[in-house]
Amino acid sequence: MQLPHCPKCNSEYTYQDNSLFICPECAHEWSDSNPAEDADTLIVKDANGNLLADGDAVTVIKDLKVKGSSSMLKIGTKVKNIRLVEGDHNIDCKIDGFGPMKLKSEFVKKN
Repeated sequence: MQLPHCPKCNSEYTYQDNSLFICPECAHEWSDSNPAEDADTLIVKDANGNLLADGDAVTVIKDLKVKGSSSMLKIGTKVKNIRLVEGDHNIDCKIDGFGPMKLKSEFVKKN
């Protein structure tokens, strides 16, 4: 059985996990259905209305208090390789000096 190449980076090293195909090089996941059938994709916009996607880099546009910490996330903090998730805090990321964190898209702008 020949697995499809990754539609994002064209890698040939994809693998299948149940009904999803996964690329180990760029971490892109897609189903084996037609792309036209994938109308339920997550749409997340930043503070300026730009569409965000998994793997984007963003910048924090406001000082944010970090729950459970005495320090703050300062304006201008750069966040790389975000992952979009469902919910109120719709960005999942790792921030240097803070660790794993969830952010609201309304407090970031796309780089």
